[in-house]
Amino acid sequence: MKHFVSLDTLSLDEIMGMIEESLRYKQGDLPPLFDGKTVANLFFENSTRTKNSFQMAERHLNMQEIPFDVTTSSVTKGETLYDTCKTLEAIGVDALVIRHPEAGYYHELVEKLNIPVLNGGDGSGEHPSQSLLDLVTIFEEFKTFQGLNVAICGDLVHSRVARSNASVLKRLGANVVGCSPASWWDDSMGLERKELDDVLAESDVIMLLRVQHERHIMGDIFSKEEYHTQFGLTVERVERMKEGAIIMHPAPVNRDVEIAGSLIEHERSRIFPQMKNGVYARMSILNRALGGLQ
Repeated sequence: MKHFVSLDTLSLDEIMGMIEESLRYKQGDLPPLFDGKTVANLFFENSTRTKNSFQMAERHLNMQEIPFDVTTSSVTKGETLYDTCKTLEAIGVDALVIRHPEAGYYHELVEKLNIPVLNGGDGSGEHPSQSLLDLVTIFEEFKTFQGLNVAICGDLVHSRVARSNASVLKRLGANVVGCSPASWWDDSMGLERKELDDVLAESDVIMLLRVQHERHIMGDIFSKEEYHTQFGLTVERVERMKEGAIIMHPAPVNRDVEIAGSLIEHERSRIFPQMKNGVYARMSILNRALGGLQ
C-alpha cells in the first residue's frame, strides 16, 4: 500500500520512475491489469479533468469504480470524511481518490486507513497528480529538468498547482521564479518574484495559473481586462517568448484573463497535451498504489 498525497514524500528516483513509466504507457507499454480491484473517487469540489482523468486511468487498468456522489451520501447528514472513508474501506474498496476543500485533509487518513489515499487536490494545499502530469509534459518536451527556466505565473497564493510544482521543480534542478500580482504573492513557496515581461525571453516554460474566482472576488482588485493586460499572456507577449519555449496551464482556463483565447491551441501551447498526459500519469499513480512500479 502506497499513499500518494504529496510529491514531497517521494524521492527524486521515485518521481523520475513515475515520469518514465507514464511515458511508457503513452507508447502502449501497459502494466498488468487490476481485474477485481475497486476504487472510489470522492470529489468534494467540482472537477472535470482530474476526476475524469482518474476514471479513464482506472478503466485502462481494468479497475472498477464504486460510484460516490457527495450530494446523495451520508456527508449531507454530517458524516465526517474519516467515517466516510472508513466505511468504504470496510465494504472492500481497494483505493480512494479524494479531492477536498480542506488543505492537508489527508493527514488523519494516511495514519488510520489501511488502503491507499490518492490526493486529487486539497484546498489551496497541493495537487500532486497535476504536478506529476506537468512533469511528464516538461520531460517529454526537454528530456531534462536540470537548468530549465520555469516561470509560474498568476494566482499563486490560492494555487495548489503552484505549490506542488514550485517545490518539485526546484528539487529536480530547474530554476523557478514566480510572476504574480503583489496581493496574490506567497512568500512560503520560496520563489523570487519577477514581472512576466522580464522573464519571457529567458523562460523555457511559461506555466500559467487559473485565476480562482471561487476563492476571492477578483473585481475588488482589478477587472478581468486589467488582469489580462497587466499579468496575462497576451498575443504580443507570446511573440517575445524564448525560441522553443512552451506554454502550460492546468485548466480550466479563463479565456482572455490569464491567457488570450487564441493562444490556447497555439503551436507553443501544451494545454491539451497536458490533459492527455494526465491519464498516463494517473495510471502510474494507481499502479504504484496497488502494484508497484513495473
